[in-house]
Amino acid sequence: MAKRNSIEFKVHARHALFTDPLSKIGGEKCSYHVPTYEALKGIAKSIYWKPTFIWVIDEVRVMKRIRTQTKGTKPLDFGGGNTLAIYTFLADVEYQVCAHFEWNMHRPELEDDRIEGKHLTIARRMLERGGRQDVFLGTRDCQGYVEPCVYGEEVGAYDSNGELAFGLTFHGFDYPDETGDKQLHARFWRPTMIDGRIRFARPEDITVRKFVRDMGIKKFGAKNMKNAEAEASELEV
Repeated sequence: MAKRNSIEFKVHARHALFTDPLSKIGGEKCSYHVPTYEALKGIAKSIYWKPTFIWVIDEVRVMKRIRTQTKGTKPLDFGGGNTLAIYTFLADVEYQVCAHFEWNMHRPELEDDRIEGKHLTIARRMLERGGRQDVFLGTRDCQGYVEPCVYGEEVGAYDSNGELAFGLTFHGFDYPDETGDKQLHARFWRPTMIDGRIRFARPEDITVRKFVRDMGIKKFGAKNMKNAEAEASELEV
């Protein structure tokens, strides 16, 4: 059952590339078969986000058959110029996503901005407009499009395919401004798709973590926080 402060949206794209971020230092990349929690959270943030709250991804539906496509690319070389690499993308993807937001209790300076109705109204308005920022699936090369939907409606390609496990995969990052810990960690879990649906474990319930690096926390105040309603009004003009 959807939570009161939730949004439901459909995202689709010609290609997607959901890779393990710890392997993104170079070389050839191969996409996971299903989207990661962090990638879907990034899409929700592209629709609408404020540091006042944190998007929590509840569930995703895989609507189309999982297909891969191999393409030659020319990524930038650290020494200058370009190099050659083969990337394996997902092709012709479509997902339904159910997500909700929760207050970021590690941002006490933004307590006055915790107005549920305001943020939910703006989020749904921005979703109807296709998002506030560019939407991409895993990498900026994979431009996507979002629109409102009723989660669970429409026929999915895996609605009666039973259970499918994917092994140990990347879940998301523990950012210091969301955890209060001045360290960046990567989370890993073992997702299982049942009849085309993956119910995500909450970040705090994940036990497999890897330390990435020390990281500071940026503080927000009146001088560097724009009013949410004013920003929404700018987009309506």
